[in-house]
Amino acid sequence: QVQLVESGGGLVQAGGSLRLSCAASARTFSSSTVAWFRQSPGKEREFVAAINWSGGRTSHADSVKGRFTIARDNAKNTVYLQMNSLKPEDTAVYYCASTPRGGVLMRAPGSYDYWGQGTQVTVSS
Repeated sequence: QVQLVESGGGLVQAGGSLRLSCAASARTFSSSTVAWFRQSPGKEREFVAAINWSGGRTSHADSVKGRFTIARDNAKNTVYLQMNSLKPEDTAVYYCASTPRGGVLMRAPGSYDYWGQGTQVTVSS
């Protein structure tokens, strides 16, 4: 069982930056693919970014490409989401998720086995 804990959310003005962290409890995390998703009220959970086990391959949604960057530090069992040039439409609860299938980058929420509790990001205009 893998426990994921997100942190780093908060309130920021449009154009600002935040860095989210996803810390995992299990050593197997370093061989897992990890993704960030977000969900705002009344909307479906949306893929944001994913990173393979080594960090050598990443995938970002078109809506965040060029503004958000996913990265990982396996020595710390942590994955990060650096968010720059934030917009009000980025407001959502952000979740990290992982799967032991560490070589594949997937965008469907159902492809992930473990989820964190989420962290709120609010961007004011």
